[in-house]
Amino acid sequence: MASERRATVVVTRPGGQSSALLALLTSAGFETLEFPLIDIAPIADDAPLRAALDELYLPPDASGRYALVVFVSPNAIDHAFGRLGAPWPADLPVAVVGPGSVAALARQGVTAPSHRVISPSAEDADPRFDSEALYTAIEAHFGTNGLEGKRVLIVRGDGGREWLAERLAEAGAKVEKASAYRRVLPEPSMQKWERIHELLAGQPHAWLLTSSEGVRNLAELAHEHLTADEIARLKRAPLVCPHPRIAEAARGAGFDRITVSGAGDERIAHSLEALFPAVETQREAEAHARASASSSVHSPSAPAHANPATAPAHSTAYETAQSRMTDSNDSKKASPQPNVTPPLPPNTPFTPFEQQKHRGGAGIVLLWLVVVILAVAAGAGAFVLNRKFDRADTQLSQRLAQADEQNADLRAKADQAASATTTLNTQIIQLQGKLADAEAHSQALQQQYQDLASNRDDWTVAEVEQILSSASQQLQLTGNVQLALFALQSADERLASTTGPQVVAIRKAIAADIDKLKSAPTTDLTGLAIKLDTAIDQIGQLPLSGEAPIERARAQAAEPADSASIAAATGEPRWKVLWRQITGGIGQQLSSLVSVRRIDNADAMLTSPDQGYFVRENVKLRLLSARLSLLSRSEPTLKSDLRAADAALARYFDASSKKVQAVRDLVKQVDQASLAVAVPNLNASLAAVHQFKRGG
Repeated sequence: MASERRATVVVTRPGGQSSALLALLTSAGFETLEFPLIDIAPIADDAPLRAALDELYLPPDASGRYALVVFVSPNAIDHAFGRLGAPWPADLPVAVVGPGSVAALARQGVTAPSHRVISPSAEDADPRFDSEALYTAIEAHFGTNGLEGKRVLIVRGDGGREWLAERLAEAGAKVEKASAYRRVLPEPSMQKWERIHELLAGQPHAWLLTSSEGVRNLAELAHEHLTADEIARLKRAPLVCPHPRIAEAARGAGFDRITVSGAGDERIAHSLEALFPAVETQREAEAHARASASSSVHSPSAPAHANPATAPAHSTAYETAQSRMTDSNDSKKASPQPNVTPPLPPNTPFTPFEQQKHRGGAGIVLLWLVVVILAVAAGAGAFVLNRKFDRADTQLSQRLAQADEQNADLRAKADQAASATTTLNTQIIQLQGKLADAEAHSQALQQQYQDLASNRDDWTVAEVEQILSSASQQLQLTGNVQLALFALQSADERLASTTGPQVVAIRKAIAADIDKLKSAPTTDLTGLAIKLDTAIDQIGQLPLSGEAPIERARAQAAEPADSASIAAATGEPRWKVLWRQITGGIGQQLSSLVSVRRIDNADAMLTSPDQGYFVRENVKLRLLSARLSLLSRSEPTLKSDLRAADAALARYFDASSKKVQAVRDLVKQVDQASLAVAVPNLNASLAAVHQFKRGG
């Protein structure tokens, strides 16, 4: 039966560096989400790194050669080896922090025993892979003062801890640092943020934070993209950190459920499995506990007061003791030992005095025989030894003659070497002169570099001034507040890399302008432009005052009523009723032939059809000019064109027409909404920059 998913693990390592861990977590039943909090980017200027790497290939006996190269991370190894022009020197030791860096060196062909690789031991009971453990390994390899007076190169990212460099410097080493990459803050996609919102809504999950900088970046991104409730739930979520220093940084940021797993993907996976036990494992444990309890209750041989957890152990020990006692008793019964006294030693036999004397004479003869044999053997050995001495003397004489011949050859070769040494000394003097020239050029370049570094703040401020000037011009011309806000934020990021009270003053002014732009009222310029376009399209259909449509005259006389019935009802003569009906019908016919209207402006009645075309085009031009003034943020021109167009509509067009009234309403709406067209300026930031350039 396939196990259910335990939880979702949010992996915050840089992209592309967690494939092995992701596979391990997936096999353990976790769902993973890659959410990088740090991006690795190449450095802008790699000239110092290349210069340091070129010195790795100096001759082994050179005085300025590095005694040790330290890589602080796998990223440093990959970026540095990508700039090497030759294989790594086999006699140059290299030190790394943990197993990941050792694997990165192996990918580059640097492995033990062909190379000297120094790293903290992974065989300890509680291994640690940090700067402290690496310094202990370096000290164990070189000794307490083994690096005193020697050069040590540390290849790292842009910034980082200085602890290892300070300890090596305290030990007497000449520490040099070279940056191989830089760490930047990424911007996760909207799909990943949507997934984070879902997890924070209540789904079981945990965060894996592998660096203190990642903790700071997570806190910064959370304040930008999460609500206050989501931030509170985030700080209550389980966190897994491979090092206590990262855990301290997370605790300082407000997280309270922190687990320190130790370095290595396996330890991280074990810590996550302990936080989220598998569903099947829980069920099997519960079933096993129930089965044990059931067997303990229903077993007839178990005593009533026995503990189910300890009963099998006691019974086994009891049975073992009983079996041993039984075997012992059986062996005693099978082999009984009778109580018998051991026999006494035999007596020494009696020898008479004559027999003892005869045996003493035979011993003396035997003794003399042994002495004679030893004397003959000593003479033979002396003869053989003398012969060996003679042969050794002859060989020694031959070797002395050969040594004399070799000495003569060596003297001849020494004379040749002396002449070659003279030539070599001349070449060395020439090389020393060239080296002095190169050192002079190097010092000049270093001086120029220092001059450039001292002017870096001025260049940064000049660049910020250009950004602010362009943003101010665009803001006043187009009124694009978002573009100006982006420019201010970009200028603040550039100033963040510099320090000084004057730069702080500029950043405060920029922050004030950013708040001003964020609080500035927004105007729907697009909506207002659409209203003006609608009014322009309807101008050709509006009726002029002299072109008001007149309905055609139609007979409106009512049908004559019954005059006899009316006369009988009123008591009047019938001829009067007929006369009143005839005169009323004639009056209705005459009133339908005449229409009376009031026109206050006489010019409108005098406008001919040809002049009406020009009146409409003039109003259109006014409204088009107002539209351009609206988009270019020219408020005085906008007001003037709108009022001129409204005056023409009121003077020459039929005021009673619904279409004319609708167009005038559109013009009035644009006129009223344009009161908020004014946008703030960036004068505070520009003034702070100008103050810095003047040296105030």
